[in-house]
Amino acid sequence: MALYLVLGTIFGFILSRSGAADYGFIQRMFLLQEVQLYGIIGTAVVVTAAGLAVLKRRGRTLRGAQLQIELKPGHPGNIIGGLIFGVGWSITGMCPGPILVNIGEGKLYAVAALAGALAGTACFGVLYPRLQGPLRLPPMKVGPGEG
Repeated sequence: MALYLVLGTIFGFILSRSGAADYGFIQRMFLLQEVQLYGIIGTAVVVTAAGLAVLKRRGRTLRGAQLQIELKPGHPGNIIGGLIFGVGWSITGMCPGPILVNIGEGKLYAVAALAGALAGTACFGVLYPRLQGPLRLPPMKVGPGEG
C-alpha cells in the first residue's frame, strides 16, 4: 500500500508540475490553443505500450506473478461512456487523477468535481442493470482485482 501511495504522489507531482492538472491549460487544449498536453498524453501512451510489451514478452509481472491481460469487449456503452467522460473532463478540466491533484493543491472547486465523479459512479452502479440489455453490456464483475 505504501508503494502505491508513493507512486501516486510522484504521479500527482508530475501532473501538477507539467500543467496537466491546470484548469486553464486543459481548456486551452480542448479549444486547440495548446498542444503540449497532447504530447504529454502521447508520451504516456508510448511509455505504457513499451512497458506492456516488455511485460508480455516476459510473461510475468514485476513481482513474478503470471501475467494475464484480457481484452475488454467492445460495445455501444464504450462510445456513450467515452462521450460522458469527455464532456465531464471538458467541463471540469479534470479527469480522476487531476481531481485529487487539484484537491492537494488546495483548489476548492475540485471538491465539486470529486462529488460529481462520485455521484456519476453511483448512478452508473444503479443504472447498469437497466442499461445492460439495450446496450449489450457484459456482466459487471466486482471483487478484488476484477472491477
